[in-house]
Amino acid sequence: MSTLTTEFEKTDIGTIQIAPEVIEVIAGLATVEVPGVAGMSGGFAGGIAELLGRKNLSKGVKVEVGQREAAIDVSIVIEFGHRIPEVAGAIQRNVKQTIESMTGLTVVEVNVHIHDVQFKPADRNPQEEEETTAHRVK
Repeated sequence: MSTLTTEFEKTDIGTIQIAPEVIEVIAGLATVEVPGVAGMSGGFAGGIAELLGRKNLSKGVKVEVGQREAAIDVSIVIEFGHRIPEVAGAIQRNVKQTIESMTGLTVVEVNVHIHDVQFKPADRNPQEEEETTAHRVK
């Protein structure tokens, strides 16, 4: 991807360039800080990077950046028990506000794609585990 120089980023002593990857990272961080988001859904390549020990902060984020505007797509895994419309709306507001305040770009749309639901592991009572193991044949 190439870096973009917008008209308002030209100063007397040079230009300010923001790479699209930077906007992807900002959007990813703004997304995962919303309550109810279990994680990002980045597909096969993102999964391979995580297996190799690299944290991909732009996983599950696609951006289109113009001279003054940006459009963002985020793909998430939601935690079970949270209302999807409320979480998606909170993601849209947080991503838009964060990108606009950090970059000066106008965010024209934030599309939220829910790819999965994560269930919390059932908390087992230690006393129940003892009772079930006590009945085993020795």
